[in-house]
Amino acid sequence: MQFRTLLFDLDGTLIDHFAAIHRCYAHTLPQLGQRAPTLAQVRDAVGGGLENALLKFIRPDQVPAAVKIYRAYWDRTMLDDVLALPGALALLRDLHARGLTVAIFTNKHAPSSRLIADHLGFTPFLAGNFGAQDTPWLKPDPAFTAHVLTTLHADAATTLLVGDSPFDVQAALNAGFPCWAVTTGTHHAAELHAAGATRVFANLAEIQAALND
Repeated sequence: MQFRTLLFDLDGTLIDHFAAIHRCYAHTLPQLGQRAPTLAQVRDAVGGGLENALLKFIRPDQVPAAVKIYRAYWDRTMLDDVLALPGALALLRDLHARGLTVAIFTNKHAPSSRLIADHLGFTPFLAGNFGAQDTPWLKPDPAFTAHVLTTLHADAATTLLVGDSPFDVQAALNAGFPCWAVTTGTHHAAELHAAGATRVFANLAEIQAALND
């Protein structure tokens, strides 16, 4: 295998967490005088971090209050219906067994990402779990990617990012390594190709097959 380090996005790539995310938006926004959004509206908004997603629905001055409401409810409910996407655990286990460096690289709130990885059994196979508020940066900022590679002692020349959004694609392109994208999250194949994804797959089983070629 040409890759020695594999970075995985979380939401839409390794897990389906949209029911919980939508529930939290529906809880938060009416308290700020907004209508509860549809699931489709939430899916279209997420990916760039909570604060950026909230700006799709509320004014900038409302964001601090929204984050406070959202986080309190999220902390109580986020594990209620989080699901590993088919093949996620098997893929992480296989890559780890082959001696590869595997990490989560997400714009999700970092403490949440680590709790979810523990809950779903991912953590034993990870060399790291990097998310929002671990650093001042979010994907696709190259400083965030550089921090991850440095922490993992990884080389961009042998790194692959697996994700589901243009944020993931751009993060990889900015750092000089490929992004293999899956359509299990928020974007269709045409959008991911247009963003510059190196390859696009329907699911993680296809990713695993390609890594075994």
